[in-house]
Amino acid sequence: MLVTTTSTIEGKRILEYKMVVFGEVITGVNFVRDFAAGMRNFFGGRSQGYEEELVNARNQAMDEMISRATQLGANAIVGVDIDYEVLGADNGMMMVTASGTAVVTD
Repeated sequence: MLVTTTSTIEGKRILEYKMVVFGEVITGVNFVRDFAAGMRNFFGGRSQGYEEELVNARNQAMDEMISRATQLGANAIVGVDIDYEVLGADNGMMMVTASGTAVVTD
């Protein structure tokens, strides 16, 4: 599956636009990661726990979007955008959304 942020794919013609497809993941960050991130915030440095959670959530959202495009018979997704939001009363949840247009190319 070709996946790109651009609206075209060099060397390919878009033969059919299927529809916009999405992949969404909402994940919680546990107490240990919150505590470690708080310490990093105080002392400085990167939060490996949060970064790992972000990478995992993004990969899951992309996989879900690709799966939905495949179910539609698409062989590519163009115009991909990834959005991140923090949710919950204590900002303890993170939502990652991947979206793009499922297409058929030659």
